[in-house]
Amino acid sequence: MSITLVQVIVGGLLLGAVYALFSSGLTLIWGMMNVVNFAHGDFVMLGMYTAVVVWTALGGGPWASVPIAAILIATLGVLSYFLLVRHIMKGPMLAQILGTFGLALFLRYATFWFFGANFHSLPDTVVGGSFELWTIRFEGSRVLAGGMGLAITLALHLILTRTAIGSRMLAVSEDATAAQLMGIRPQHMQALAWGMAGAATGIAGTLIAMFFPTSPTAGEGLAILAFVTVSFGGFGSVLGALVAGLIIGVVESLSSYLVGPVYKDVIVYVLFVLVLWFRPQGLMGKA
Repeated sequence: MSITLVQVIVGGLLLGAVYALFSSGLTLIWGMMNVVNFAHGDFVMLGMYTAVVVWTALGGGPWASVPIAAILIATLGVLSYFLLVRHIMKGPMLAQILGTFGLALFLRYATFWFFGANFHSLPDTVVGGSFELWTIRFEGSRVLAGGMGLAITLALHLILTRTAIGSRMLAVSEDATAAQLMGIRPQHMQALAWGMAGAATGIAGTLIAMFFPTSPTAGEGLAILAFVTVSFGGFGSVLGALVAGLIIGVVESLSSYLVGPVYKDVIVYVLFVLVLWFRPQGLMGKA
């Protein structure tokens, strides 16, 4: 295997870890409440703008923008739950779809009004240049983004599967009424899920902003990618989102290198359809 091909695969894994991070928030909401958040991509977009604002206003890099974005988008997630989601959950699925889609449009056009339609990019020096390891060249921004994406996604998985908070959230997802009889407050757990999903999404947005241009419409493509990743890995499985994100990142990178950048999305979607054809619940979802 050539060094170039190894470098392409490593780059795909780093990018896939970021895909997994922003997709984990979507799968968490679905697994907890059976609600599909169509505003998820716009949450990522706001995380990207947070990085831009922190850089332009404060001169801060990722270490400043990551905690700020986590707090801001987590707060947005909790507010979205209390002001919108908990009310539309009482209605049919169509109400949930239209409600979160309306939230997406509101956030997108509010961003248009406030920031304008121009693209914004962070400088290449926001993290550092590139470095070489074992004859493989790495970009500092992508290594930081991939490493943080992998670490935070795994941490989220461990919180949900190895802590008391995760057990309470699982109880609410299984049977909210029974959980309430056990002293668990379902609305508090559901709000916490939206906060955790928002924090993960905001962090992912700041990481993506280091190497992708930011615009009010950036969330559209990211939302589609998140839905593909979550469906691929299995709705409700954070670990499935991680595995699917890494696979999609590698497939995208190899497709761009071997076939051409124009066809990378086509190949990813064909692979996605094939997986769902033979395993509709996704790689790690429950049948």
